[in-house]
Amino acid sequence: MTAEFDEAAIRHWLVDYLVTNIGCSPDEIDFDAPLNDLAVGSSDAVVLTGELSELLGRTISPVEFWQYPTINSLAKFLTGGEVEPVAEAAQVNPSDEAIAVIGLGCRFPGDVHGPDEYWQFLTEGRSGVREVPPERWKVFENGSPEDAAALAGTTRWGSFLSDVDAFDAEYFEISPSEADKMDPQQRLLLEVTQEALEHAGIPAESLRHTQTGVFAGACVSEYAFLSTAHLSQVDSWSGTGGALSIIANRVSYYFDLRGPSVTVDTACSSSLVAIHLACQSLRSGDANLALAGGVNLVLAPAVTRSLDRAQALSKSGRCHAFDARADGFVRGEGAGVAVLKRLSDAVRDGDRVLAVIRGSAVNQDGRSNGLMAPNPAAQMAVLRSAYAAAGVEPREVDYVEAHGTGTLLGDPIEARALGTVLGRGRGAEAPLLIGSVKSNLGHLEAAAGIAGFAKAVLALSHQQIPANLGYETPNPHIPFDKLRLKVVDTPPTGPPGPAPAGRGVLVRVWRHQRPHRARTGPRDGAQRRAG
Repeated sequence: MTAEFDEAAIRHWLVDYLVTNIGCSPDEIDFDAPLNDLAVGSSDAVVLTGELSELLGRTISPVEFWQYPTINSLAKFLTGGEVEPVAEAAQVNPSDEAIAVIGLGCRFPGDVHGPDEYWQFLTEGRSGVREVPPERWKVFENGSPEDAAALAGTTRWGSFLSDVDAFDAEYFEISPSEADKMDPQQRLLLEVTQEALEHAGIPAESLRHTQTGVFAGACVSEYAFLSTAHLSQVDSWSGTGGALSIIANRVSYYFDLRGPSVTVDTACSSSLVAIHLACQSLRSGDANLALAGGVNLVLAPAVTRSLDRAQALSKSGRCHAFDARADGFVRGEGAGVAVLKRLSDAVRDGDRVLAVIRGSAVNQDGRSNGLMAPNPAAQMAVLRSAYAAAGVEPREVDYVEAHGTGTLLGDPIEARALGTVLGRGRGAEAPLLIGSVKSNLGHLEAAAGIAGFAKAVLALSHQQIPANLGYETPNPHIPFDKLRLKVVDTPPTGPPGPAPAGRGVLVRVWRHQRPHRARTGPRDGAQRRAG
């Protein structure tokens, strides 16, 4: 740092820059307000980074604007002052009761049905990304030149399931007229829940009247809008068919489960928060078995269009997680369900234990540098809380399945949080391994967490870690060596290692043929496109 720039001088320079280049009024500049509140967006931050780098004679990363989002904190950091961006972790008493994962069900792009096919998909390094199926958005071509231009300019890349209109209503004892009005997310979660119970070796009928909880992440309700676009077509099934709350309730109703039944909407973290709440419910005794996961379908172009306008989506059609080519994420769809049980109960019942959840934590960014901008301090705090709850030293962790959306600034912020909390105390020869299944599947939003969770569970079971797909050049804004991080970039080879210590043995086996998926769904008008 050159001597002529002290904290006050940098503060004055930043104010002058905001007034001259952003158009701020000097009277409205609050030194302790996030720069985002002063209309400094991502592209502005990149330009400002270049100006500051030239001014100070050293490289400044755009990530610093998210790490130190106010004029005061940024000026202090740039002049070598001590700025502690890390919020204190909440004081957590580790629970004595670990939670066992005893079954998985999933439906993911790439024609993945179930954990065995999912593992094969991952180890073969396949991608589920393709262009949007032609029939999905065709109905939105309504002849309007304005809408046609908007649709033509909307990203076509995505990670899509096949036959989202296929459903065996008779198997689930649902009348055709009710099935027609059911959100396909309800249908999909019913099927995947059935398959998860089969994988766990639990006869579904044995759960009737039991304290089994359902915790389902879901955050979009496009079908509710599409299926009620014409008021004359609304009937008695339309309300329950389109309600987000019914996504979880439908599962509880069909299987006759009496535990908590909650649809969780926390956007991209929905299915992980669902797992967290399921664990809490098991530990408190509200549930004796829990079905936790999430579901997401991309039925209309509106949200994609909005994210396009926000410059959040990848123009290359890939989530280049932690790679220098990171240019945004790709939207995707899918569903997953984990069958959870208190570990002591799973051991008592002779269940196969695929993995164990020792602890978890949830928090919020609060007032970050923008509503959609991550908060590094909050990320570090929730990591510390989770490992405190688990009773695990962060430096003992070998691998983290990261969020890893493949955004130029989001990945470095997440990497810094991981490196700060988990990288300390590691030797250069034993870095923390990280990866993101979004490189294979895209961003499944409400189902993103369960997709990553299932990958981690399968990696434990097989004692191998699938590689990040297409990882080539490290993101230049991530100091991997300094943070003691390494992206898994080599596919697993050779036979799996030994099974994890304490892994249970399945002694109760029950299988049922996967339900036949007949096509069903709205038959005409706006409702046909929703199916």
